[in-house]
Amino acid sequence: QVQLVESGGGLVQPGGSLRLACAASGSFISINDMGWYRQAPGKQREPVATITTGGSTNYPDSVKGRFTISRDDAKNTLYLQMNSLKPEETAVYYCNARLVVRWSRSEANYWGRGTQVTVSS
Repeated sequence: QVQLVESGGGLVQPGGSLRLACAASGSFISINDMGWYRQAPGKQREPVATITTGGSTNYPDSVKGRFTISRDDAKNTLYLQMNSLKPEETAVYYCNARLVVRWSRSEANYWGRGTQVTVSS
């Protein structure tokens, strides 16, 4: 069994910062690509940042220069540093990871349950 657990969400004022974390645990051999996604009420889930096993990152234009994704493979943890947050970025933020699971030795896609980020004064 594999779990992704997000933390670090909360209420922040416009222009403020938050750092999200996502810890992976369970029976897996390795973690491949990882990413953060968000879903606002009434909208589709959208990518926020992705990172490969080699550390290559990708961001949509809307967050470039303000968000930074990173990973600590020794701790099986993914991070998202968010700066200069805007009210329209209020959403549930989800962690995603592709892991090689132990029982099948094949890659599978997993999602966390999400953490709420609210940007409001």
